[in-house]
Amino acid sequence: MDIRQIHDGYAVSPQITTDDIPALKDAGFTTVICNRPDSEVTPDLGSDAIRAACEAAGLGFAYVPVTHAGFTHDLIINHAAAMDASAGPVFAYCRSGTRSCHVWALGQAGALPTDEIIEAGARGGYDLSPLRGFLSQQD
Repeated sequence: MDIRQIHDGYAVSPQITTDDIPALKDAGFTTVICNRPDSEVTPDLGSDAIRAACEAAGLGFAYVPVTHAGFTHDLIINHAAAMDASAGPVFAYCRSGTRSCHVWALGQAGALPTDEIIEAGARGGYDLSPLRGFLSQQD
């Protein structure tokens, strides 16, 4: 598992398996957010399987899939709400971690300075610079 710390209390990674859940718990995460649509994976990697493993380990779980519809206002709000509801650090995943990083960045627009958001993505290996225009409009 390739955990990439994006910002305080928020990390992302590519697709995980149910076998990764104990390590997430041991790493101190309290909530897992799945940003990968179930239509992209086999049932053993789907949100129901990951949710069951998270619940068995005492972790919160939210299914907020980023689909071909893109980063809608509701999607960004739902992702932020899942983060806000968490009792502690949040871990999010998708196929590569990119969607999970982008939806976080869009949710931070106006709350964090644009440069800080872009630098957070870069620390995790994600290029958020194409979002600069949108993010800057929210400052």
